[in-house]
Amino acid sequence: MGNHILSIKEKIGYGLGDAASHIVFDNVMLYMMFFYTDIFGIPAGYVGTMFLLARALDAISDPCMGLLADRTCTRWGKFRPYVLFAAIPFGIVCVFAYSTPDLSMSGKMIYAAITYTLLTLMYTVVNIPYCALGGVITADPEQRISLQSYRFVLATAGGMLSTVLMMPLVTFIGGENKALGFQGGIAVLALVAIVMLAICFATTKERVTADDANQGTMKEDLRDIWHNDQWRIVGLLTILNILAVSVRGGAMMYYVTYILGNPLVFALFLGTYSVGNLFGSALAKPLTDWKCKVSVFWWVNAILTILSFSMYLVPINASITMFIFIFMIGVLHQLVTPIQWVMMSDTVDYGEWKNGKRLTGISFAGTLFVLKLGLALGGALIGWLLAGSGYQSGAATQNPATITSIIALFTLVPGLCYLLSAIICKRFYTLRTPLLKNILGELAGGVRRNQHEYMK
Repeated sequence: MGNHILSIKEKIGYGLGDAASHIVFDNVMLYMMFFYTDIFGIPAGYVGTMFLLARALDAISDPCMGLLADRTCTRWGKFRPYVLFAAIPFGIVCVFAYSTPDLSMSGKMIYAAITYTLLTLMYTVVNIPYCALGGVITADPEQRISLQSYRFVLATAGGMLSTVLMMPLVTFIGGENKALGFQGGIAVLALVAIVMLAICFATTKERVTADDANQGTMKEDLRDIWHNDQWRIVGLLTILNILAVSVRGGAMMYYVTYILGNPLVFALFLGTYSVGNLFGSALAKPLTDWKCKVSVFWWVNAILTILSFSMYLVPINASITMFIFIFMIGVLHQLVTPIQWVMMSDTVDYGEWKNGKRLTGISFAGTLFVLKLGLALGGALIGWLLAGSGYQSGAATQNPATITSIIALFTLVPGLCYLLSAIICKRFYTLRTPLLKNILGELAGGVRRNQHEYMK
């Protein structure tokens, strides 16, 4: 099992599952705040708070989904059935979330809260089993990084398909009726996502199995996950990673509209960032073959910190310079993302070695929860800062405080997240290559031992 070489077909099939997820995930990250404030007409402060409060449900639904997946036993495996059977409901809820029924302001706010919550719930049902699937396709560390590299190249392509094509689809389908355009655009993209999830199910296989006799109660599993110190570190890194990209992504439409002064540049600006993402995903495997993935993760976050802070000093009218910066950040951010997901798989192996229980589903459920928490915090931060600085929806120009807030959201806030990631990784993450190889070797030999005995 450890030496199984995955076929390109399986790697691509697995990657298409995340391409489907990113069709929705990237759309929510880049467009939903703007859709709610400028298309549906909901106050920015309410939207930011709604994004954050929706995570309260995730605190329950995510671990429940992980526990359910860990205890699922079918002829298709534990995780693959959810990827297939939840695909159509997932697509339908996407369309409802981007619909704009003619309601009072209170009705709109309630409708948005219900449909957005349903969207995050269906994302949970699909994405937690999908993420866990990556940890059981292979146990080989090199094959895992290769699998995740394919995954994020295709995830980036899915995100590009969604975000770059969304506005042209809005214009093509709705014309001047932006509300109809957004609804029709997401319907087309959701259909593509459903097909991708079906292909993912058909082309993948679960090979790493857990001993069901070691399963405990929900309380015990949650306790064991929390006691996994390396899982906690990767969870914190996940929050910072998604907070950086969600704040910058969510502020991008406002930045090109009110700073660069041309909202039509958005597609080109986003396309530049997305092309950088493709290069970054492809670079993850060769760089980690050359250097320990933890060292690569640390150095890249340090460089991202410098670039992000430097962007704050770029003059407002220097649009070409900003295109160069956003391309470089696109490359580097997406380079560390596959590494981070492999690090999460490593914490599952570490947890099994440490306490004798393999908790794949609940581990990735926790990861997805903190990821969505970071996304919600990003949306909330944008909404609160815009509201606090006096943002006027649809105005031709904004006041100086709002302009400063938008620039800070696009540059300084992501930079701070990258700085914290570099410090935390350098200081607290211990699963570097030599230790991880020893852990995997002992697991293969059936050895489980206490961490402190091993680290003496």
